[in-house]
Amino acid sequence: MVIYFSLNVGGLPGLNSFLHDKLSHLLGYSGLMLWFSQLYKTTKIRSLLAVLLACLGITLEYLQGIGGIRMFEVADMLANATGVALGWILAVAGMDRILGWFESRYLVRC
Repeated sequence: MVIYFSLNVGGLPGLNSFLHDKLSHLLGYSGLMLWFSQLYKTTKIRSLLAVLLACLGITLEYLQGIGGIRMFEVADMLANATGVALGWILAVAGMDRILGWFESRYLVRC
């Protein structure tokens, strides 16, 4: 979804302000980092994930600039990287167990 919304013509629907755009970048990348932090627990793997997600954000911004339909923005790269850092911080703070908690509480065990 991040790749699709980053490269399609309209982006996310309903985002017409600078703040909403940057907030969507921040939340999208923090969600990705937090999601993968729940799957991979070691610092080494999380570090690799953080670097790869930051590279994804940078690459998508360059592709937007090349495509001519969307704009290249350094501020988007910073929002993406900040989102990755926020996702990491949330994972370290204990949010990396939320999927396990949800599964044990709400999903029926077979």
